[in-house]
Amino acid sequence: MENKNPTNLSFGKRNYQIMLLGLLVMAVGFILMAMDSEPYGYGFLGLTLGPIVLVIGFIIQFFAILAKPRKDV
Repeated sequence: MENKNPTNLSFGKRNYQIMLLGLLVMAVGFILMAMDSEPYGYGFLGLTLGPIVLVIGFIIQFFAILAKPRKDV
């Protein structure tokens, strides 16, 4: 039997907001790595700053999945 209640989602609004923030941080990390001017990305942006920002984005995604959705009344 199918659940016809569209508000019964796995994640709450707060979870999706945190996920969006994590995706934006990850996109910034990839952009930083692409902006590296050294050959093959061996500069500071490609080897240090970009990957650190990416890991922070993945950590944000991890917390977005594990955060309990609020019970809005």
